[in-house]
Amino acid sequence: MVSYKELGLVNTKEMFAKAVKGGYAIPAFNFNTMEQMQAIVQASVETKSPVIMQVSKGARKYANPTILRYMAQGAVEYAKELGCPAPQIVLHLDHGDSFETCKSCIDTGFSSVMIDGSHLPYEENIALTKKVVEYAHAHDVTVEAELGVLAGVEDEVSAAESHYTKPEEVIDFATRTGCDSLAISIGTSHGAYKFTPAQCTRDPETGKLVPPPLAFDILKAIEEKLPGFPIVLHGSSSVPQDHVDTINKFGGKLPDAVGIPEEQLRKAASSAVCKINIDSDSRLAMTAAIRQHFAENPGHFDPRQYLTPARDAMKAMYVHKILNVLGSNDKL
Repeated sequence: MVSYKELGLVNTKEMFAKAVKGGYAIPAFNFNTMEQMQAIVQASVETKSPVIMQVSKGARKYANPTILRYMAQGAVEYAKELGCPAPQIVLHLDHGDSFETCKSCIDTGFSSVMIDGSHLPYEENIALTKKVVEYAHAHDVTVEAELGVLAGVEDEVSAAESHYTKPEEVIDFATRTGCDSLAISIGTSHGAYKFTPAQCTRDPETGKLVPPPLAFDILKAIEEKLPGFPIVLHGSSSVPQDHVDTINKFGGKLPDAVGIPEEQLRKAASSAVCKINIDSDSRLAMTAAIRQHFAENPGHFDPRQYLTPARDAMKAMYVHKILNVLGSNDKL
């Protein structure tokens, strides 16, 4: 068994407590590749922000669990090389779907895991979550649970429609499971198409889709039920239209892609929401940079030539989120 402490990682307990008290949110960025990892660490060090590096089940399958573990250890050492003497980096399992998956991650150096039993009947979700919590806490690993269902598709996580979290269930769920944080459903969703055109209005000047607002009344009710308890938002990419436009301009096809407006995420970050997940925005930034590079440099074939601007684009996006949306800068 490998302890995350041997890798220089931290769990989420202290950083979430500080975030809730300070009125900001910790960035949770998904990564699959070395370039994403480098960009996340560069942004974290430059902004002096703690950071959660998330790995989905699909990422573990794509990149190999052992490689990802060593990448996380490398991220800690890389941050130190860049001038951060005491980085706060969490290696987190995103959307673990079974006890066995969570146990495997805990045993191989993850400092935080999510058990997603939101698709199960309520009592089964509680039982599964409690089982993961008992094992994780024995190894000082923190656990995120989910109550409510998010729509959309991301890796192997999908749902046709969302079901908002019921505020009346949160006290019972958190108490009986012992989870350390709770992912809720208030209108965010996975992927680059978070809303259908029918769910949105159109800006008469730009023709762009304007998504519906998040259900802040549900968030407020949950905060009242669980004052000070760490809340998590999944599916919180904003789907920047400049990246979408670049992708479409250079041969892509992402019509009517729309995300969560950043002003709504800023509002959420100032509440009990202390972890905000961002994945699609990184993919869009990377893809936009690569498509533009190939269009402007058709003779290039060295991956370093197009992955360098892709990495730079992701870093710029991460820095922007930390400084202008989450407010987690200067917290190290």
